[in-house]
Amino acid sequence: MRIIPILTATLVTVFLFFLVVQRDKLLSFAGGQTDETTLTTAEESNAPQSASEDGARRVGVIAIRSVAQEIDSAVVLRGQTEAAREVTVRAETSGLVISEPLRKGAFVQEGQILCKLDPGTRVSSLAEAQARLAEAKSRIPETEAQIPTAEAQLEQAKALLEEALINDNASRKLAEGGFASDTRVASTAAAVRGGEAGVKSAEAALKTAQSGMLAVQAAIGSAEANVAAAEKEISRLELRAPFGGLLESDTAELGALIQPGGTCATIIQLDPIKLVGFVPEAQVGRVNVGARAAGRLSTGQTLTGSVSFLGRSADPLTRTFRVEIEVPNPNLEVRDGQTAEIMIGAEGRRAHLVPQSALTLNNDGLLGVRLVDEEQMAAFQPVTLLRDDVRGVWLDGLAEKANVIIVGQEYVIDGVAVAPEFEDAAQ
Repeated sequence: MRIIPILTATLVTVFLFFLVVQRDKLLSFAGGQTDETTLTTAEESNAPQSASEDGARRVGVIAIRSVAQEIDSAVVLRGQTEAAREVTVRAETSGLVISEPLRKGAFVQEGQILCKLDPGTRVSSLAEAQARLAEAKSRIPETEAQIPTAEAQLEQAKALLEEALINDNASRKLAEGGFASDTRVASTAAAVRGGEAGVKSAEAALKTAQSGMLAVQAAIGSAEANVAAAEKEISRLELRAPFGGLLESDTAELGALIQPGGTCATIIQLDPIKLVGFVPEAQVGRVNVGARAAGRLSTGQTLTGSVSFLGRSADPLTRTFRVEIEVPNPNLEVRDGQTAEIMIGAEGRRAHLVPQSALTLNNDGLLGVRLVDEEQMAAFQPVTLLRDDVRGVWLDGLAEKANVIIVGQEYVIDGVAVAPEFEDAAQ
């Protein structure tokens, strides 16, 4: 009774073996094929693959035969217009505005009064300072006259001292011969000491006269300083335009109180105007001061000028360098803060024009394209993007001639065999 299940299991196992492992032979047997046909089929399957079968294993891609071209490799930036100069005129002193306001948009000349403040007591302070200066100067003759008097007194004291010295010498010699008394000798010695005291007193009087003159000169200097300070304070009552330009805001209103540091008006100078952009550090070496440049505004207006400034210190966040282009603006048509596309002339170079879709990234994140090498293998080549236009992108970093894959580059890696189909390059 157990033999039947065993035989059944054996037959099922054999059937599954032929069905899975020897499926071709089983089908051939079921279709009535001979052993010779089966052998022939097996030999054909083991024969070397033809060229068409080898080509079937290659990845089909579309490529172009690109040739480098000489291009005007201008440095293209995004920037904006900026006034050549802008200043906010602020008060240095306090006071009420007593001048009629000028309205924004008005053109002002250099030195024109923008705001005038009430002088208050400043005129009286100036008059007082001038009076003190005059008083100090009036003491000059009197003080100068004291100096010659003191000098004359000093000379007189020196003469009396010299006479006393002579008398003292004579009395001493007479006393040695017994012809003069001791009283006379003591009297002449006292006269010498008196003469010496007179000389010292005269010298002190001369120094006093000279110091009096110095005091007068110091008083004059102090008075002159007070006069200058009062005049400077009065000059601060008139706030003038530091340069010719346009008022960006109304001047201070009549009757308004301005404190030190208070705003009178804001002036901008638009002729010439500046185009300001920021150059990436990878291209900053191609920009030179004095290079020709152009800008195209969002309105379509084109401006031309030259590079007037190139920064030497990079922005810490963007790692870019500020560049300024000075552009004439005689009619003041260009306004401050307009968006501009800036093109700075640089030395030309040879580059390839390929579709933007041909760009790809490798595993390291480098920008590049995939090429078809001489052995019909895909190869990644890093490139530098110079600029783009409506036809594609201009690339640097390729050989003079290159077969660039433009379709299918994302499905192959380095060393993969490809079957390229070439199209005409849009040169």
